[in-house]
Amino acid sequence: MSRVSEIMQTMEYGPSTEDASAARDWLARRGTFGHFINGSFTKPGETFETRDPATGDLLARVTQGTEADVTAAVKAARRAQRGWAALTGTERARYLYAIARHVQKRERFLSVLETLDNGKPIREARDIDVPLVARHFYHHAGWAELRDTQFPGHAPLGVCGQIIPWNFPLLMLAWKIAPALAAGNTVVLKPAEYTPLTALAFAEICQEVGLPAGVVNIVTGDGATGAALVAAEVDKIAFTGSTEVGRGIATALAGTGRKLTLELGGKSPFVVMEDADLDAAVEGVVDSIWFNQGQVCCAGSRILVAESVAERFEGLLSARMARLRVGAPLDKSTDIGAIVDPVQKDRILSICRAATDAGAELIGGQAQDGCFIAPGYLRNIAPANPGMEQEIFGPIATLSTFRTADEAVELANNTRYGLAGSVWSESATVATDMAARIKAGVIWINGANMFDAAAPFGGYRESGYGREGGAAGMRDYLAAPTVKPVREVAPKPVVAVTDGAAPQPGIDRTAKLYYGGAQKRPDGGAMYAVPGGLAPLGSRKDIRNAVEAATKAGKWAAAGGHARAQVLYYIAENLSARVSEFAARTSRAEVDAAIARAFHYAAWADKFDGATVQAKPGHLVTVIPEPMGVIGIACPNAQPLAGFLSLVLPAIAMGNAVVAIPAQDDPLAVTDLYQVFDTSDLPAGVVNIVTGVCADLAVPLAAHEEVAGFWHAGPAAGLAAVDRAAAGNLKPVWAVPARDWTGGQAQGEAFLHHATRSKTIWLPYGALPAGSGSAAY
Repeated sequence: MSRVSEIMQTMEYGPSTEDASAARDWLARRGTFGHFINGSFTKPGETFETRDPATGDLLARVTQGTEADVTAAVKAARRAQRGWAALTGTERARYLYAIARHVQKRERFLSVLETLDNGKPIREARDIDVPLVARHFYHHAGWAELRDTQFPGHAPLGVCGQIIPWNFPLLMLAWKIAPALAAGNTVVLKPAEYTPLTALAFAEICQEVGLPAGVVNIVTGDGATGAALVAAEVDKIAFTGSTEVGRGIATALAGTGRKLTLELGGKSPFVVMEDADLDAAVEGVVDSIWFNQGQVCCAGSRILVAESVAERFEGLLSARMARLRVGAPLDKSTDIGAIVDPVQKDRILSICRAATDAGAELIGGQAQDGCFIAPGYLRNIAPANPGMEQEIFGPIATLSTFRTADEAVELANNTRYGLAGSVWSESATVATDMAARIKAGVIWINGANMFDAAAPFGGYRESGYGREGGAAGMRDYLAAPTVKPVREVAPKPVVAVTDGAAPQPGIDRTAKLYYGGAQKRPDGGAMYAVPGGLAPLGSRKDIRNAVEAATKAGKWAAAGGHARAQVLYYIAENLSARVSEFAARTSRAEVDAAIARAFHYAAWADKFDGATVQAKPGHLVTVIPEPMGVIGIACPNAQPLAGFLSLVLPAIAMGNAVVAIPAQDDPLAVTDLYQVFDTSDLPAGVVNIVTGVCADLAVPLAAHEEVAGFWHAGPAAGLAAVDRAAAGNLKPVWAVPARDWTGGQAQGEAFLHHATRSKTIWLPYGALPAGSGSAAY
């Protein structure tokens, strides 16, 4: 037996294993699990095994969901939805509150069950995940109560299909179910094949609180079950998982009109500036990438360190890494638990081999017996190395250096992802400047992996779109107020003519394309006849040129809301001076509506605010609306002037540049606007116009890599092709409902929400207690 004096010298941990008997007894009593449909568990069908990744021991047998199972669950949810939505906000809130209380009462049981099924250390499940699950249901109980006052005119979507991954099984469930129920929807949720057990335990909680049958349904199974849910008659799909699967879902839903939220992969930068507290930054690496086995989509897996402090930082990092304990997840002294499955372990090791084969050096990261990998990092790694490009999703980071802040930003943004980032600096000025410049949906300053139900979470680019948490997350589970339907005006067939064709009766002028702040002749001189003249028949090359011009207009976003507002007021003023001219080409009602729209969005340009939300104590959590970047717009065929400006003006008011395809049948009034734009100090490239066949131009515009979002108000027949094209690089497509573009304010704020995406910035303040910058809630 060791003496106390010897223990004080070695400081070795003794075993401190969490008692798992309650969870194991529950599993033994349940035996084989069926699905949870319409308020009760079904008889088990064909099953698959779920095992403890730390030991390989069998935990339970779970039913493999079939298409028929999914159909039954969706029908149950559909039957229950009307009654659930008819409850008052207070009544829905009481159910959500009851769920939160029951989660709290069963915290230890749920934590142990999560650790058994997932392999994460009990400390993480007990101290972070399960408390946050309760927090989400408490928070959304409040949203259920406030929905009608905070989202006037909005309505539930209906039935929501939800698919969650294996890294945060119960927390991801709460992220999705809580806002859906608060909004008045019902759900069918499919947990990950590897980790279904806490979802099934949650089903029991739903029974215990008396949640109406069919409001929550849980169908277990593999990817085929998930595909069946995507194909089912649901009104929304919320998916968290890999980018590849997310792209497939976006393609599958093309043209269906169903709402989609995607929270996908990440390769998040962890930026350590030269003035950073290096000891704290090292602990941030431990929190972000190692304590959770790196199985977090937002983990700071790309460590970028200022060259001047890199040697010292790496020394501290290596020393800290050597002291981390890899072992039994139920041991409260374990730092790094088990990888969720041997398949995932093999994938991690395969990427590491590819990285070292390409010249990187692996420090640590050794494979161990069972589903365990020691923490490690790849150094001397080139930007194109597979280890730098691919999401490793394991306890392996990359480490590279930079010399200037500009280089750090360039390296941080050198990825197809944009989920999160972490910045370490003792200067608030430096840290917030970096936070603003890194293209990611969440930025933590001097911290990592902090979450809260009030703080929206979601990504940019190939990390997906839509938000979970906060007001933005609630909005994604609601249908916007309806507008008075207007019959769609189908475009007429286009007959191409040559530029040099003899004048035809009624044709008195020839228009040009407009991009980069100048009029352009169409390639090849292709034109088509429209009332009163000839319009250019734009090509794919014209689209490419217009997008290139739009990407060069980046200073427009940096100009600030006040400066953008002045330009919109100038547009209104200059358009007012030419009312008669534009009215002759369209109508006085359209011109008046266009002028009103310019005034309206000029007013909004510096007033569409973000919010400071109440989240983790000691942190200023700010949600900032950022412009999307370049927005492609297919304008309606009717009311060409009012429709065009009703779409373009809110987009540019928020700092975006646009490439717009005007009304196919009557684009000439819009092409005349170039004079108004030029005399209103609108910078070159902010508005670009390509005329022609909408269906032919919209697809290459939606597919363009530099286009961040697409608004489709053109012919409905072309929407499916646009959705499929946009799915290639996972950009959101907004199908703008047809309306009378001369009436009211054309649903003003909805356009501003679609013109922006939220960035959540976590900034610590005050004298924080030790460890408060970590992921611990």
